[in-house]
Amino acid sequence: MGKIILTGDRPTGRLHLGHYVGSLKRRVELQNSGEFEKILIMIADAQALTDNFDNPEKIRQNIIEVALDYLSVGLDPAKSTLFVQSQISELCELTFFYMNLVTLARLERNPTVKAEIQLRNFENSIPTGFVCYPISQAADITAFKATTVPVGEDQLPMIEQTREIVRKFNSIYSDVLVEPDALLPTNQVCMRLPGTDGKAKMSKSLGNCIYLSDTEDEVKKKVMSMYTDPLHVQVSDPGHLEGNTVFTYLDAFCKDEHFEAYLPDYKNLDELKEHYTRGGLGDVKIKKFLNNVLQEELNPIRAKRKEFEQDIAGVYEILRKGSEDARAIASQTLSEVKAAMQINYFEDEALIKAHIEKYKA
Repeated sequence: MGKIILTGDRPTGRLHLGHYVGSLKRRVELQNSGEFEKILIMIADAQALTDNFDNPEKIRQNIIEVALDYLSVGLDPAKSTLFVQSQISELCELTFFYMNLVTLARLERNPTVKAEIQLRNFENSIPTGFVCYPISQAADITAFKATTVPVGEDQLPMIEQTREIVRKFNSIYSDVLVEPDALLPTNQVCMRLPGTDGKAKMSKSLGNCIYLSDTEDEVKKKVMSMYTDPLHVQVSDPGHLEGNTVFTYLDAFCKDEHFEAYLPDYKNLDELKEHYTRGGLGDVKIKKFLNNVLQEELNPIRAKRKEFEQDIAGVYEILRKGSEDARAIASQTLSEVKAAMQINYFEDEALIKAHIEKYKA
């Protein structure tokens, strides 16, 4: 069996630069590398409903937004299968069977789940579906026998939990499921791009995002208000790089050729950093440079998105066809799981024949 990738996003809003550098850009590279037999990209609406169950319209409206973002960055339905999680009913069955392989205590110890519960202030009112979403995620991964799952560092506990479920299933029943490996971003900066306000993570709920679909004016406004160094009051003051969001973004996006085009006084980012730290370089100048860098990155994405926005019916057809293809794969895996668990009663001719013989007399 060749290498298979499964990855995806929750449709709780448009995708932003954090998604782009953390996963989307890499997905396109992996898609075009020719190294993988299959690449499956899931819009995880069922998972999003675990903490948005009272607002299904939010999820419903953002399915198309995420799909447009996928297509605009270069994900190609001819090379990657784009599908909607809730349309694959086999994933629910697999989740149900896997629940018997995990204790509640183990789920509650999952660091990612603990952090998400705290972030959402669930306290003692935790939806069962939310606590169990690591099991659902294991069903997603194993349904397609994914060998590789691109994730951020904060998602590593989820992959480990999937690996535990796979090992337990295979040891009890038979070697049906595949143990996946996590694929982390190669660029350390891209593992967790901070929000424009300097918070640890770009987050839709915190309102500190630059979206892939933002207009040029919106991007410029957000960049010019970006958090820098609170001690860098005067241009002459020495600046600090650590925790300076503008320089974090430059680490993630800027290349030497950007200086020739937009800031020819410097050859590269190292020279810019050196000048900033010794003093004599204002934040506004650096922000204007970052704005030019980001606009160059986002302009082709915005243009491609506009093309797909003219054929929304076609985008829905891509998702429908992708969901059909994904369901066929998941259905095969579910059949193998049921056979291993010996609950494929109507397909087990030997079982039926044995009972016929037993009761003949």
